[in-house]
Parts: sequence; C-alpha cells; structure tokens
Amino acid sequence: MTGLLEVRSLSKSFSVRSGLFGSPRKVHAVEDVSFQLARGETLGLVGESGCGKSTLGRALLRLIEPSSGSVRFDGAEVTTLDKPALRALRRHMQIVFQDPYGSLNPRLSVRETVGEALRIHKLVKTAAEEEAKVADLLRQVGLRPEFMGRHPHEFSGGQRQRIGIARALAVSPKLIVCDEPVSALDVSVQAQIVNLLKDLSEQLGLSYLFIAHDLSIVEFMSQRVAVMYLGRIVELAPARALYEAPRHPYTRALLSAVPELSPGDKRLRLKLLGDIPRPLDPPSGCSFHPRCPDAQKGLCDVQRPLLREVEAGHQAACHFA
Repeated sequence: MTGLLEVRSLSKSFSVRSGLFGSPRKVHAVEDVSFQLARGETLGLVGESGCGKSTLGRALLRLIEPSSGSVRFDGAEVTTLDKPALRALRRHMQIVFQDPYGSLNPRLSVRETVGEALRIHKLVKTAAEEEAKVADLLRQVGLRPEFMGRHPHEFSGGQRQRIGIARALAVSPKLIVCDEPVSALDVSVQAQIVNLLKDLSEQLGLSYLFIAHDLSIVEFMSQRVAVMYLGRIVELAPARALYEAPRHPYTRALLSAVPELSPGDKRLRLKLLGDIPRPLDPPSGCSFHPRCPDAQKGLCDVQRPLLREVEAGHQAACHFA
C-alpha cells in the first residue's frame, strides 16, 4: 500500500474566556499529532469523549482551520490551499458525520442531497444522468431508488446514515473520515452500517479514518489503531498488536473495560483514577500521570514522554513502554 495521507505535528487550539471578565486562554484540542494513512487502509482513532478525535478529523479536511502543522493528501499540502483548490481537493476527501438527524438538510429531498456534490463538481451533465447516478448510489448503500423523492424525516436513523454515506460516495473519494458514524444509532442497526462501510472499503479501495469510542467496532474495522488522550496520540500500532499487547497504560485500561460475553472471563480490570483532566488546565509532564497506576513522581509529572517506536510498527508515548 502506498501513502495517501501524511499528518505532521498537527495542532488545533481555541481561545476561550474563563468567566465574564477573564482574559482569553488557549485550549489545545489537538496537539502535535503525526501519523500516516495508506491507500486502502482503515486507521481507527479511539479515546474518551472530549479527547480531540472529532476536532482532528475536521482539521484534516479543513472544516476547521488547523493552528499549525502539515497535512499532505495525495502529495498536496492541504493547509496552504486557497478556496478553489481546496474545493477541488474535497472531491477526494469526504466525511460521514455522527448525527444522521442533524447532518441532512430537512428541506432537501434525497435526490437533491446526494446529487448536490455531483452538480458542484460537474460530474453529471443532465438531470437524467444525475437521477441515474443517485439511483445507483442508493442501491450501493442498500436503499431503494424510489426513495430519492423523499425527505429526511421520512427515514429511520440507520437509513439516514446510509443516505449520508451515499452522499460521501457520490464524488468517488479516496478518503472518508467516519466521525463516530454509528454511535447515535440503535445497537441493532450499528452492525449493518459497520458491515456496509467495511464492504465499501474493500469494493472501492477506500481509505478511512474511523473515529469511534467502541473498541470492538474499531478492532473489526481497522488495520491500525491510534489511541488519543487529551489531544495527543499516546499509542499507534497494528490492530492485532495493540489489542493483544498494549504498551501504554491508558490503552490497557480502555481494553480492560471492554465487556466480555464469556462467563469465564478473568481479565485484570484496571480502574482509572478520577476523570479526564480539563483541556483548559492540562497536567504537567505526561498528561495521563494523575490517573496512571504506574506513574513515578519526579519523572512522569515533570517530563512529557514522546511518541516513539517501541517495536517494529508499534509506537507509544510512555516512559516505561
């Protein structure tokens, strides 16, 4: 597999005020994130709510502007593109949003929703050609072409997410950012959507950045997994290696919390201390040290560990990995 996306030292901060008369302070939602994504690869991105996963996904596409760093997509530097060039590039970089209810315009029919990108990028010449293309896309995601005249309120959550996927596929992208695409759906529907996304990846050679907090879904979908904590990637490894032999204590804690159906499950459960710190006031040194069972005073609370290779293809940001 050849490289499609290369992210180097990407950061995104926001200015916020603490109180009515407080001076502005910076919150680092994403800080110094680097990774690569190959053509046809799915990279899972996991972590607790508020760790910066969705902000990272949107910054890659410049739906929000990064504060610093580099994003190279298919050889082009995304962060410096002007608006016309960025619009042209967005044909190859799409997103499926978390909320299937809020991501679709209630005033537009399915045909208008899915066909809009076709018209913007001039991929169809006539109304008949657009209708035929929309019909093909609906079939591809498991919906009947007769639905194209309906509006979002006439569909279930799972059907709306299928429409969102069809909209993303309309322009034949190379990369799709899946921003928690099943977390708002009923459990009975989640497996259908995950299987659809996996099938589409294999059929079309798509690359995914698959953002989720459900570790079992990420394991099923991904070739590699990145674990994020308080705006930083703390572990990045092939999925099997990460699930069988995690090197960061935060990853071990996440995996130990995954429910097992087996009545004989005797895994050691790691209980984290406290809650995830506020991004407005992050800890010194290793950001995980206040909750870490292995933290050593004078080291972990003073020196921030770098994300480094601990074995072939396996990176971790821990002094003891």
